[in-house]
Amino acid sequence: MRGQSPGYLRIFIRSAITGLIALCIRNGAFAQDLAPRAYVITPLHTNAITLSYGFYSGNLDLGNIPITDASARVSVPVLSLFHSMNFFGRTGNFVVSLPYGVGNFRGTVLGTETNVYRSGLLDSVYRFSVNLKGGPSMTVQEYARWRQKTIIGVSLRVVAPTGQYDSTKLINWGNNRWGFKPEIGVSRRWGHWLIDAYGGAWFYTANPVFFSKNQYNPEVITQTQSPIGAFEGHLSYDVRPRFWASLDGNFWFGGKTSLNGVENSASQLQNSRIGGTVSVPVTKHQSIKVSYNNGAYIKYGGNFQNITFGWQYSWQGRPQ
Repeated sequence: MRGQSPGYLRIFIRSAITGLIALCIRNGAFAQDLAPRAYVITPLHTNAITLSYGFYSGNLDLGNIPITDASARVSVPVLSLFHSMNFFGRTGNFVVSLPYGVGNFRGTVLGTETNVYRSGLLDSVYRFSVNLKGGPSMTVQEYARWRQKTIIGVSLRVVAPTGQYDSTKLINWGNNRWGFKPEIGVSRRWGHWLIDAYGGAWFYTANPVFFSKNQYNPEVITQTQSPIGAFEGHLSYDVRPRFWASLDGNFWFGGKTSLNGVENSASQLQNSRIGGTVSVPVTKHQSIKVSYNNGAYIKYGGNFQNITFGWQYSWQGRPQ
């Protein structure tokens, strides 16, 4: 940045800080969520609408990048729609989620401190899941007589590039790329106790115009990211029907990023989170879910405390 004015340097620093913070949040806290009972089945034609609010607050470890005291406070409301179906005799379900981000970011580079506010749509998320063992498609009457033992299921989560994105800026809520996560999950019940374990991996397409064609970089930069392996486990207990609590944990690794083929070895992820979830029925059709989780080990990215509140309304067939 030699020869540039102090004002120009401050603008560049602000862009660098907010861009790196947003990248860590999107690829860390939001993507690596904790979802107990993701493969537990529901009766045929079950529908649900969920409104949730997640709050993330904490610091960021950005590796060898000269940014200190980097932190963020981010709110993420999410609208989700759920529908279960008969998939060749097995229980399948489809979920669509649309998140929105509102955040305040802070960091210091070379003694210069910056504070930035941003809001906008995040990338939309789509998940299809089907049970391969232990979860045949059932009506409400059949489901009432069924008792779970071992369930084995598979799912595919897709993140579409529908979020806010401007290729001339570093700070974006959207990724401008597709993400795919195939996963296999096992759920086993012993009386009131339930154990869930999932394993999968994230695969990403390239972002062909990352921070390109602007006053800092007139060329086009392509950003790529290597796959991220992810494992997740939950131990939950049923207090009574629809009233349960769980202990949650996960671990993910990989995900080195590259710009025009030049890899940043410091961006290697090796992180884990632990937390808990409680789901309480309110009425026949409504329930409230509260979850909290925190970073257990963070090598690179966001070390956030997260608390999420969710309200769900579910029904069979048409709304009642």
